[in-house]
Amino acid sequence: MSAFESILYEKDRGRARITLNRPDKLNALSLKLLTELSEAVWEADNDRDVHSIIVKGAGRAFSSGYDLAGGDGHVPASRIEDREANAYRGGASQDDDIWQMERSQRLRMALFDAHKPSIAQVHGYCLAGGTDVALLCDMVIAADDAVFGFPPARDLGALPNNLWLYNVGPQWAKRLTLTGDTVTGREAAHIGLVLKSVPADVLEAEVEGLADRLAQIDADLLAANKRIINLGLELMGARTLQRLACENDARGHLAESARGFVRKAAEKGLKSALTERDAKFGDGRARVIGPELRDERGRLKEG
Repeated sequence: MSAFESILYEKDRGRARITLNRPDKLNALSLKLLTELSEAVWEADNDRDVHSIIVKGAGRAFSSGYDLAGGDGHVPASRIEDREANAYRGGASQDDDIWQMERSQRLRMALFDAHKPSIAQVHGYCLAGGTDVALLCDMVIAADDAVFGFPPARDLGALPNNLWLYNVGPQWAKRLTLTGDTVTGREAAHIGLVLKSVPADVLEAEVEGLADRLAQIDADLLAANKRIINLGLELMGARTLQRLACENDARGHLAESARGFVRKAAEKGLKSALTERDAKFGDGRARVIGPELRDERGRLKEG
């Protein structure tokens, strides 16, 4: 049923399943993938047979984040784009930077704006942009051993979407996004970042079971009950904050550390730049319950 290149789409028993399908890249989020994700969400939202949307990742991860390496092809901003005749935006100015991030954000916001409820089925890594996609879903169910975090906040910029605040409150939002440290799926459930976590071997059954229940409810009623809660979030500023997040990320891109990361990636390669950044943080983990005692290599001690 899927006519996409970077995702898979299928409809079955009252649900649409959207699978991020770049497993060789840990489902890194390219503009092409996000464009296809948006199209798939609106297809499901328009289909009277669909009551809910499941978003998951192929392979070892939900998503490792935004595709910083590129290589997934150019996506025109419009059908009439003519790059030979016209001079289009790049990323040279701050406004260009904001414009490009807003373009990407509009694609992700389909999950928030769709009338029908969505469930993120998270296993493996859910990092950086992966958390942006997951948290824009209406409910997140994770494997106990899934890994959530935003490591690029250590040196590359701020978050271009921010629903962390509305899920975990200001203190945990700051603890995790100021350091880029990660938590497990079980810990994410404990602080409210996700709805719940379950053992990895029953994750799919748990999500499908919830979709089974949603399939018993009139889709128009599902839409009404989702809408009033999301409007409540909007009244608390959630929608405006997403737009401001793009502008704030552009501010973050002006930091010397962000410029330094770009230089290192150009000189040494992206993988080397990421390794050098994260090595200073040991295992990169936060601990939700109990003290964060670490060994000489910066790894959390057990117990």
